[in-house]
Amino acid sequence: MLKYLFLIYLVPSTTFSQISSQQIDSLVADALLKFKVAGVAIAVVKDGKVIHSKGYGLADINSKIAVNENTNFQIASNTKAFTTTALAILEEEGKIKWDDKVIDHISEFKMYDDYVTQNFNILDLLTHRSGLGLGAGDLMFYPDGTNFTIQDVVSCFQYFKPVSTFRTEFNYDNLLYMVAGEIIARSSGMSYELFVQKRIIEPLEMKNSFVGYLQNDKSNLAMPHSSESGILKTIDSYAIGIADAAGGIFSNAADMSKWMIVHLNKGRYGTDLNSSLFSLQNHTEMWRIHTVLETNQNPRYNSHFNGYGLGWFLSDVAGKLEVYHTGALPGMLSSVTMYPDLNLGIVILTNTENGGAGLFSSVSNTIADSYLGLDDYAWIDKMFKWSNEDKNAGDSVTKKTWEQVELSKKIKVKNENFIGIYTDSWFGDVEVFEKNKQLWIKCNRSPKLNGPMAFYQENTFAIKWEYQAMNCDAFAMFNVDDTGKAQSIKMKGISPNIDFSFDFQDLDLVRKVK
Repeated sequence: MLKYLFLIYLVPSTTFSQISSQQIDSLVADALLKFKVAGVAIAVVKDGKVIHSKGYGLADINSKIAVNENTNFQIASNTKAFTTTALAILEEEGKIKWDDKVIDHISEFKMYDDYVTQNFNILDLLTHRSGLGLGAGDLMFYPDGTNFTIQDVVSCFQYFKPVSTFRTEFNYDNLLYMVAGEIIARSSGMSYELFVQKRIIEPLEMKNSFVGYLQNDKSNLAMPHSSESGILKTIDSYAIGIADAAGGIFSNAADMSKWMIVHLNKGRYGTDLNSSLFSLQNHTEMWRIHTVLETNQNPRYNSHFNGYGLGWFLSDVAGKLEVYHTGALPGMLSSVTMYPDLNLGIVILTNTENGGAGLFSSVSNTIADSYLGLDDYAWIDKMFKWSNEDKNAGDSVTKKTWEQVELSKKIKVKNENFIGIYTDSWFGDVEVFEKNKQLWIKCNRSPKLNGPMAFYQENTFAIKWEYQAMNCDAFAMFNVDDTGKAQSIKMKGISPNIDFSFDFQDLDLVRKVK
């Protein structure tokens, strides 16, 4: 799941003044064409007012329905700031404290170490400093259609191996935001979804937005698309299920304008800003760096710090604070960027895998640069070039893999040595079996992860999943005993560009003894 995007910034070129709506129109037209994106919605707020809010392209290339400012997209990980805001509301009501231990609210919560379990607090759920690896456990909801429950999530962390010492390094985590959602539910007495709907979305009059299963109107909903195959096509909508607190909100350019404005107003909203969604103290808490990240050393923006707050990345660009987050689900990518020193906010929502990230990065950077007083850097052309280079590099690796598979077809493999049921402590059973004289694999708790296994080399097989909405084919590497019979499986993605939420490397599959 693409949750954040770090860019390399270089030296500017020609002069550019503050961008107009007409220039944004032209910019987006160019980006839609170059990045092969079906549709996009963009809103810009300045000094408390919406100065641009518009849709471009198509919500669905099959129905030819156009995107407008009210078209709903899945905002994915931009949901995380709604989750931290919900916790801020509960903190002000005295129902939680930021430094409350998680086990005081969820007694069955258990981490990989007793000390960590006893000391893990609510802030630790939100700041990606748990000690676990990038995207640990995301296979519980990626791809969709799994049968894991929130109780499975709460208890799974004890089985992961940490990759760093507790609270010392940043590694992006979705599952801990699900635990935060469970704290919201238990503390408020209502579901996470209902709390966010009633206490955030409705007060802000985000009239067309909704959380997860509360969706009640599909008449203006963007469909996800992919251009992975080289042809733009629709893919199935992603049902995020138990991960609503990490990425379950549907919203649109018009409503997300209200969301940016309340944060730029430090929690105040309504006529004459006479209502408060959260306090100035908690606004400061959410926009304070809790986990330090490496600073991007670039002459264009002259950045001095970089880090993660509560549901927000925080950095400085050209002497101004930048508050931002990105989000991605299959075929749905979004970015929210705010510059409080300029009282400026930019939201971009897209509905296409592959090209969406390049579009939102280049367009957002271009709009921001005009307000930062920087020269035009031709971001669209540069991002298009870099995106293609990255994709081509990844495609080269996968091409060589399947070429090797083709060459290995002449090698005789004893399928019976690999057939069996293998189990992982948190992911459950995975079955390797024979189908039409070929090995197949299926993940019992994640039905979309099934497909044929082709011999690659030594005791390694390449899996071509039947699920092809994303680039997630994987290697299965068997460990065999002296007789050649497989005893365990380790896995990893084939493509270097695989989304990190396919955390196959975290599986430790051991043969079940009958």
